[in-house]
Amino acid sequence: MALLPAPKPLMIKDRTSLVFIEKGQLDVIDGAFVVVDATGIRTQIPVGSVACIMLEPGTRISHAAVGLAARVGTLLIWVGEAGVRLYASGQPGGARSDRLLYQAKLALDEQGRLKVVRKMYELRFGEPAPERRSVDQLKGVEGARVRKMYQLLAKQYGVTWTRRDYDPESWEASDLPNRCMSVATHCLYGVCEAAILAAGYAPAIGFIHTGKPLSFVYDIADIFKFDTVVPIAFKIAAQNPEAREAERKVRLACRDSFRQTKILKRIIPIIEQILAAGGIEIPKDHEDAVQPAIPNVEGIGDAGHRN
Repeated sequence: MALLPAPKPLMIKDRTSLVFIEKGQLDVIDGAFVVVDATGIRTQIPVGSVACIMLEPGTRISHAAVGLAARVGTLLIWVGEAGVRLYASGQPGGARSDRLLYQAKLALDEQGRLKVVRKMYELRFGEPAPERRSVDQLKGVEGARVRKMYQLLAKQYGVTWTRRDYDPESWEASDLPNRCMSVATHCLYGVCEAAILAAGYAPAIGFIHTGKPLSFVYDIADIFKFDTVVPIAFKIAAQNPEAREAERKVRLACRDSFRQTKILKRIIPIIEQILAAGGIEIPKDHEDAVQPAIPNVEGIGDAGHRN
C-alpha cells in the first residue's frame, strides 16, 4: 500500500481560529476529516486550515482523527458545554526544546521575569508600568485597573455588573453577563493556547499567572481580552437573551471577531516581543547534546509554522 505524502501544515497565522463540535463522531473517512451525526450525515472539516477544534460533550473522536489532527498541527481541546470548561488538550507537535528552555529560564530569573511582566503591562494598558514595583505589586495595580475597565465597559453597554464571578464547578449559578464572559474568554484561551503551542512554548510556564496548566495562556489572553472578547460578552448580555442562546451568540461573535481582526497573525509576534523584553538570548544546544534521531526538515515558515 502506497504511503500518503507528508502533510504541509499551514502557518498558524493563515488559519481559521477555531471550530466547535458537539454530538458527533469524528473520524477519517476516505481520507477526509469528517463529523458523522446520529443520522449518518457527514460534514467535512478542513482540519489543516483550523488552528483549534473545541470538542464539546457528546463528541467522540477516533484514533485516526486524532492522528491526522496531530500531523497537520491542529490543536484539539476537550471542553465543557458551550466551551466554558477546559478539561484537556492535545499537544499538536512542533514544540521546540530551545524555546521551552528559553521560556523557563526567563520565568526562573527574577529580573527577567519582572521585565517580561512590565512589557505585558505596557502592551495591555498602552503605557509603561510604574517604576520600582515588584511583580506582586504590579499584579495589584493591574487588578485595580482591570476591575475599573470591566465597570466602564459594562456601563457603556448598559449592563448591570458587580464583579467577575466564575465558579468552574457551578458556572450556571453565575448571572448572564458573567456566563457570557466565561464563554467569550474560553474561546480566546483556545486560540491563544493553539498559538503558544505552535510557536513552541509551554502553556503552563507563566509570568503573571503561575501554578496553573494554562498560566501562560492566561498571560497572553489578558493582553487581547479587552480589545476582543469582553466587549462582545457585554454587547450580547445587554440583549438579555435566553442563556443557551446567549452562549451560542457569544461563540459565533467571537469566531467572527477573530477572523476579522486576524488575531492569529498578532499573537505569536506579541509573544516573541514580550519574551524578548526579558533580555535573555534563546539558549543554544550543549556541545554534547544528542541530536534528534529524526530531525525536523528545515522550512521557510516562521515560529508558528508547525513541522
